[in-house]
Amino acid sequence: MEDIKAYIETGILELYVLGDITPDEKLQVEAMALKHPAVKAELDAIELSMELYAKENAVDPSENLRGRILGSVLTNLGDDRNFTAAPHHEESDSYEEDNIVLLSKPSGNNFYKYAFAASLALLIASTIALVSVYSRLQQSNGQLIALQLQNQHFTNRVNLMDKELSVFRDPSFKLLKLQGTKNPDMAVMVAFSPAKKKVMIDMRNMKLPHNDKDHQYQLWALVGGKPVDLGVFDATADSTHMKEMKSIALADAFAVTLEPKGGSVNPTMDQMMVLGKF
Repeated sequence: MEDIKAYIETGILELYVLGDITPDEKLQVEAMALKHPAVKAELDAIELSMELYAKENAVDPSENLRGRILGSVLTNLGDDRNFTAAPHHEESDSYEEDNIVLLSKPSGNNFYKYAFAASLALLIASTIALVSVYSRLQQSNGQLIALQLQNQHFTNRVNLMDKELSVFRDPSFKLLKLQGTKNPDMAVMVAFSPAKKKVMIDMRNMKLPHNDKDHQYQLWALVGGKPVDLGVFDATADSTHMKEMKSIALADAFAVTLEPKGGSVNPTMDQMMVLGKF
């Protein structure tokens, strides 16, 4: 397998596609392609790359240039037909040897064309490697973003739980359980800190029917016998945290009513769900 890889990296396959090899080298390449699927696959890939490159960089000749080329071809063809054979001189007894030294045809040096082919192969391989690295980098970035979001979610969850626990650790908070007024199974736990003017509802252990989309529960504080709005909330399946309501410094009792979505100015007394007094 290493020999096949080394053979591919010599650049001879690129020269084969370019038509710049000797007949013997051409036969060798075709024999290797028939014998080794890896060579055949690499040869097909190079041909496809060359074809795409040629299409991408093709330039149509102008009409003027096309006419000049065709005219030149026709003129040269006419000149060739008018050529006459050079006269043949009979050898004479007084033959004198011409003082001409025949030069042998210089042997082709394949170093540069092999170097070019090898460079082209290296360029193609480098491009493929860069595309692969870029794809892996994009995938790694996506995984990193997902981990960061997961970590942020975990941090927020920990902070929320710590905030909830701080309510139960803080001696300034008073816990009051609101009991059902119509159904004894209903219950809501309220944490109230007059010093900090904070009111919290324990959504996790709340026992209220799930409200529909057109209604919400509304918390009220009774101060001197008058109801004070402390905000609305929903009793849904994902209610699993402590919800902070509007601030108040003094309250004699708390109550929850079912109101139209957004809350009401005054509580609907016949829709009172739970009530609790200190």
